[in-house]
Amino acid sequence: MLGRLSYLASLRNSNTGTYEHFGLSERVGELHTDRLLRRSHLEVFQQWLCFGLQRQKQELEEYLSGVDGDKRGIIAHWLCLEPYAVWIPGESRDVERKLFYSDLSVVLELIRADYGVASRDRDS
Repeated sequence: MLGRLSYLASLRNSNTGTYEHFGLSERVGELHTDRLLRRSHLEVFQQWLCFGLQRQKQELEEYLSGVDGDKRGIIAHWLCLEPYAVWIPGESRDVERKLFYSDLSVVLELIRADYGVASRDRDS
């Protein structure tokens, strides 16, 4: 699920917010491509939000298993820079954004502890 979320977010032009996919645009046009991908992105995002924390943790672990590099370093990087922020659809509601950050924060903390990555919060 997170792989799909990441992929759909990557199709969004960071300057215009328009979703772009050359092959799909050639078949159905740019406007329809944007609408389809925008709707798909929001649907996948909302589906992930409906998962419980245990399922979200499993999803994140599965996603991270497919990412090249040192897992401890990746987790530390995620805790500092929050690269997953781009996964949030522009059309999502504020409550969905807050839930996403809240859930991902909890899940990342659990994974951080599993991998023995130092906390970004020196007081914890």
